[in-house]
Amino acid sequence: MDRLLQLLSENSEFTNSQLAAMLGITEEEVVNQIEKYRSDGIILGNRALINWDKVPNSGITAIIELKVTPKPDTGFDEIAQKVMMFDEVESVYLMAADAYDLLVMVKGESMHDVAMFVSKRLSTLESVISTATHFLLQRYKDGGVAFDKEDVDRRSLIL
Repeated sequence: MDRLLQLLSENSEFTNSQLAAMLGITEEEVVNQIEKYRSDGIILGNRALINWDKVPNSGITAIIELKVTPKPDTGFDEIAQKVMMFDEVESVYLMAADAYDLLVMVKGESMHDVAMFVSKRLSTLESVISTATHFLLQRYKDGGVAFDKEDVDRRSLIL
């Protein structure tokens, strides 16, 4: 993997100067490479990783497994495009799994809101055969970052 991309994926707040020093290249080379990544569609944006468990009234996240019937000409792309258009949907992935085809990450205000979204909007789409909803209860690690390190029970580490 490209070292510059690895560094940016770990911390997008590194300055060009810091990146240049870590990589042993000039700042100009860093700027040029980042611009190339953006124009090539490799870097699509920068986002902060938020610990939503610490934000009051931040809602709930669910993982939905969708079993769908692919279309003859478009395969899974057409249904994935429809699913992506819902505001509640944060991510859509095509999976290599026997039990389901698409994995969908959904954000809602409550379990009830997510359940209503799935039952009234998502499951009624043409091509959707079945759904399975899993509610996220606790994030331990996300985006390569461990959450609540100080809250981890370390008793099992003492032997």
